[in-house]
Amino acid sequence: MAKVYERIEPRLARWIERQPVFFVGTAPLSGDGLVNVSPKGLRGTFAVLDEHTFAYVDMSASGVETIAHLRENGRVCVMFCSFDGTPNVVRLHGRGRVVTHGEPGFSEALEPFVMGLAARRTEARGVVTVDVTRVADACGYAVPRMTLEGDRELLDSWAERHSPEWMRGYRAEKNQHSLDGLPGLAGLPEW
Repeated sequence: MAKVYERIEPRLARWIERQPVFFVGTAPLSGDGLVNVSPKGLRGTFAVLDEHTFAYVDMSASGVETIAHLRENGRVCVMFCSFDGTPNVVRLHGRGRVVTHGEPGFSEALEPFVMGLAARRTEARGVVTVDVTRVADACGYAVPRMTLEGDRELLDSWAERHSPEWMRGYRAEKNQHSLDGLPGLAGLPEW
């Protein structure tokens, strides 16, 4: 059953990095603000950096909730589920920060993902890094067993159809503020 760990143990790190999808949960400080859960997936965009730190690449999207919430308060929980093999759920709670394209440190933050992002650099709008404060697993008995057919190619083909100028305009329109009006990419450097 459930167990709390002192750190991201090597066995857990290997299991985590094999999972094809994870879910990011954040919330604003406001009691009436919208809680956000965001599915993430593309292989090569998540890495355990050490026993107490992980990072993932934040790809261009229609919303900016995670970035806005992290900039406001840093609270985050990332959850992994086993959909095949032994049932398991792992949650990594912590304090997150984000560096976005055009900000100092962005290129360095992308370094752990160079191999997985060779063709996707233009889609990477930021890197989220989390200092883990709690690592716990749970049984996962209620998680259905599913088979992975493969990664979707839609984000890649979408990005390939648009110029860098168009992508800047898209982010300027869609990613300036969260649904609750918190700053997302507002006021950040253009790329």
